Amino acid sequence: MKAVVMAGGEGTRLRPMTANQPKPLLPVVNRPIMEHVLRLLKRHGVTETVVTLQFLAALVRNYFGDGDELGMSLQYATEDLPLGTAGSVKNAADRLRDDRFLVISGDALTDIDLSDMVRFHRENSALVTIGLKRVPNPLEFGIIIVDDEGRVQRFLEKPTWGQVFSDTVNTGIYVMEPEVLDAVAAGEPVDWSSDVFPALLDRGAAIYGYVADGYWEDVGTHESYLKAQADALSGKVKLDIGGFELSPGVWVADSASVDPDAVLKGPLLIGDYAKVEAGAELREYTVLGNNAVVREGAFLHRAIVHDNVYLGPGAHLRGCVIGKSTDVMAGARIEENAVIGDECVIEAEAYVSSGVKIYPFKTIEAGAVVNTSVIWESRGQRNLFGPRGVSGLVNVEITAELCVRLASAYATTLKKGDYVVTSRDCSLAARALKRAVNGALTASAINVLDLEASPLPVTRFHTARESAGGGIALRTTPGDPQSVDIVIMDARGADLPPAAQRKLERVFSRQEFRRAFPGEIAELHYPARAVEDYTHELLRHIGVTGVKDMKVVVDCAGGTSSLVLPTLLGRVGVEVLTVNARLDDVSPTETLAERRRDLQRLSELVSSSRAAFGVRFDPVGERIALVDEMGQLINEERALLVVLDLVAAERRGGQVALPVTTTRVAEQVCRFHGVQVQWTSTALDALTSAAAGPDMIFAADGRGGFVVPEFSPAIDGLAAFMRLLGLVARTRLSLSQIDARIPEVKLLKRTVPTPWAAKGAVMRSVIEAAEAEPDGYRIDTTDGVRVAHDDGSWVLVLPAAAEPVTDLWAESSDMDGAQALLERWARIVENAAT
Repeated sequence: MKAVVMAGGEGTRLRPMTANQPKPLLPVVNRPIMEHVLRLLKRHGVTETVVTLQFLAALVRNYFGDGDELGMSLQYATEDLPLGTAGSVKNAADRLRDDRFLVISGDALTDIDLSDMVRFHRENSALVTIGLKRVPNPLEFGIIIVDDEGRVQRFLEKPTWGQVFSDTVNTGIYVMEPEVLDAVAAGEPVDWSSDVFPALLDRGAAIYGYVADGYWEDVGTHESYLKAQADALSGKVKLDIGGFELSPGVWVADSASVDPDAVLKGPLLIGDYAKVEAGAELREYTVLGNNAVVREGAFLHRAIVHDNVYLGPGAHLRGCVIGKSTDVMAGARIEENAVIGDECVIEAEAYVSSGVKIYPFKTIEAGAVVNTSVIWESRGQRNLFGPRGVSGLVNVEITAELCVRLASAYATTLKKGDYVVTSRDCSLAARALKRAVNGALTASAINVLDLEASPLPVTRFHTARESAGGGIALRTTPGDPQSVDIVIMDARGADLPPAAQRKLERVFSRQEFRRAFPGEIAELHYPARAVEDYTHELLRHIGVTGVKDMKVVVDCAGGTSSLVLPTLLGRVGVEVLTVNARLDDVSPTETLAERRRDLQRLSELVSSSRAAFGVRFDPVGERIALVDEMGQLINEERALLVVLDLVAAERRGGQVALPVTTTRVAEQVCRFHGVQVQWTSTALDALTSAAAGPDMIFAADGRGGFVVPEFSPAIDGLAAFMRLLGLVARTRLSLSQIDARIPEVKLLKRTVPTPWAAKGAVMRSVIEAAEAEPDGYRIDTTDGVRVAHDDGSWVLVLPAAAEPVTDLWAESSDMDGAQALLERWARIVENAAT
C-alpha cells in the first residue's frame, strides 16, 4: 500500500517561521513535522510514499532525498501552481492506480492508528474513508456528520459558530480506492472536502468517517505550534524523541554538553551538539535545537529555540520562538508569543514585547524596545472582525496607525484604480480616523469618494450605485462614546461576507500591502450631490402616494439622518415635527438612559400632537424605533411584525427574509396574506444576500433594522421610514390597531456561559439530544441548531461568534411551555459545557 504526503502548503499563518522555509520542514522537538509523519507511516508498514510539493519544493526534496535514511522510498510530484488538496493528489495519479492508497498531510502532528483506519475502510468496502477527530474549536476545519455505521451524511468547510453542528472535524487523512481519482479534474485547483467529496456523496458513493482516538493537531498557528511542542514533551503524542532521558521528562541528546550546574526542569529537550553553560536555567516545555549555545545566566521557559542559535549571558526567553541561526545577545529579553525569524541579531539589552514578530535577517539594536513587528511579510492579530466590523477604543485599540494598515490591506484586496466610498458619523474621532483611511487608500492606488459626514444607508447606496469596489464607514460604537466601529463594505454596499473578511485579515496580519508608484497615486473626490441623488432614487422606488398633509414626529438623535430628512420630507409634503435635528459631535452616541429619556419625550410629542406615528433614528440613520399614534413605544420584536403586516397586506404575495431568531408569529402573519418566509442566518451579510433575491418584498433583523428590497438590499432606516409613511397613509388602520390584531409572542431568550474550548462539544451534544427527540420534530441547521416540533414549539441553540457564551431561544403556544423548553435545553448546554 502506498501513501501520499501532501507537503505543498506555504503556512502563511505561521510566518515569520515559514517566511523562508515550507511548513512541513518546521521542527517539532527538533525534527521536521513531515519527518514525524513519515515515521508514523513506516510504523504502520507504509514505506512507498509520493510527496506532493509546490511552495519551496526544492528544500523538501533536498532534506528528505529518496527517503533512504528513513528506510523508505520517496517519490515527488511537483505542482507549478497550487492545485488544491485533491488536485495535488491527481497530479500524482500515474503512481497510484495499482491499489488503494492513504493520503495524509505533511504538516499535521498525529499518532492516529493508520492500520486500524485501513481495516475500517476495508471492512466497510468504502470508496473513501475520512479520518475524523473531535476538537474543541472546529471553526478552522471542515466539520462532518456521520451516521451510526460511520457513513458520512454531511460536509461543511470552515463554518461560522452559527453553522457548527458538530465538533467532529476532517483531519485530512484519507484511505482511498484508486477509482476516486476519476472524479478529480486534471490540472485544475480541486479540493477534496469542498469539491470532490460532496459530489461523490450526491451520487451515493460509499464515503465513511473513521473517528480516531489518537492525537492530532493541525499545526497552523503560532499557538498550535507551541501546543504541539508541549504535547510532544508531555507524551500526549507518540513520537520518537531523540536522546536519552537524563531525569524524568528531561531529554538530552547524546552529543549535547550540559554543565552540571545548569538548572533543568522538565519536560524539555536539548538537541544534538547543544551546549548549556553553568548557571543557565531551562524550565518546562523548552526545546533547544541542535548546535544551540546557552550562556551562563540565561533563562528559558516554554521557549522553542531552533538550530544554531546563540543565547548570550543573561538572555531571558519566555513563551517565544527563536528561528535558526539567530543570535540573542547578553541581557536581551523576548516575551510571550514573540517570534524571531531566521538569521536575526537581537543585540544586548534589547526588549521584544509580547506578540511581536521579527522577520528573517533583521537586526534589533542594543537597548531597543520593540513594541511592533519588524516585517517584510507578517501575520498579526486574529479575529479582526467583530459583530459590528472592526471595533475598539479610540486611540487605544483603534489608532490612526491601525486605520492606515487596515485601509492598506483592504486596498490590496481590490484592483488598482477602483473606487471606494468613505464616510463617517459626526464624532471628532471618526473625522480624524477617516483622514488616515483616505490617505492609505489613495496611496494604494484606490480612488476615494468621500461623503464626509453621512448616514450609513447613504454610504451603502452610493457604494452600490457608483460601481465602487467597496466602502468604509466610521461610526461611534452604539452606547460607547469611547469606541469606534469601522464598517467595511463590499461592492454591494453590504458588510463584507466571511470569506472576504478572512482574505482581508490575511493581508492585514501579514502586512503585505500594495503601494502605488508615484504616477499611480489616486484621487480624492467629494461628490457634490450625494444626498440629492440618494433622495431622488429613494422616492423613485418607493410609493408615497397619499402622504400629503400627514403628520409625523421624527427624532434624529443628533445624528447624520438630519442631513437627509429635510430634503427627503420636503419633497413629499409631510407635516413633520423634528427634534434633535443637529449634528452632535460632543455626544455622537447615546447611553441606555438617554435613549429611554428621548423615547419617552417622543411618545409625549406624538400623543400631544395627534401625529400618525413617531420614529426615532439611530445616530447613523440605519435603525429606527417606532411609537404608535397613542404615544406607546412598539418594541423591536412587535415593530417587525407590525411593519411586516403592513407590507404583506399591501403586496399580497412575494417573499420576506427574516433571521432564524425571529418569532414564528411572523409566519402566521405572512401566511394570512399569502406571503412566504425565507429564514436566514444571523451573520452580518446573510440578510443582505437574501434581500437581494427575486420576488423579495421585505426583510428585517428584529433589532430595528429594516430592508426595502425594491430600493436596496441593505438595512436602511431612512428608506424604511419613507416606506412606512406610504403604508400608513394608504391603510385604514392605525399602528396600534395593527399591533392589536397580531397574536401575542411567546418567545424567550437565555444566554449560557460556554468556554471557547467546549463550544464544539456543546453543539455535538445538542445534535445528539435533538436526534433522540420523540417523533414529530425536525432539525434545522440554517444557523446553530433549531429543533422544531409539530405543535409549533421550537428551540434554537446558537453559539455566539464573539463571546464565550451560547444563546438559546424558545417559543411555544404559552409562556410556561416556552420556559420549560428553554430550561430543558439550557441544562443540556450547561452539562456539555462543564
